[in-house]
Amino acid sequence: MKAEKNAVYELNRDEARLAAMLKALGNPVRFRMMKYLAERQVCITGDMVVFTALAQSTVSQHLKVLREAGLIEGEIEGPATCYCIHAEGLRFLKERIQQWLPECCQSESPSDETNCC
Repeated sequence: MKAEKNAVYELNRDEARLAAMLKALGNPVRFRMMKYLAERQVCITGDMVVFTALAQSTVSQHLKVLREAGLIEGEIEGPATCYCIHAEGLRFLKERIQQWLPECCQSESPSDETNCC
C-alpha cells in the first residue's frame, strides 16, 4: 500500500519540468521579469535591476531560478549577462499547459453550465 501511495506523488520527467517552470513563475517578481523579457526580446541584467528596483544580487538569484527552470537563457557580454526567453522552454510550457488537464474546461462541453460545487 505504501508504494501505491508514493506513486501518486512521483512525476515523470516532463511533469517535473512543468512543475519546476510553474514554481519559478509562481513568484510575482519572476512572473513580471518574464513579461519584461517577452516584451523586449532581450535584456542586460542591469536593465532588470532598474525594472525591478531590487538589489543586483536579488535580481541575479531570480534570473538563476528562471534559467534553471528552462524559461530563459543568458549570454555573457563583457561584465554583464544578456538574457532572453528560451524559445524551446516556452514552447514546452505552452504545449504542456494545453495538454495538462484535457478533460477539464472544454468550451464545447455541456458541463460549462453546471457548477461543480
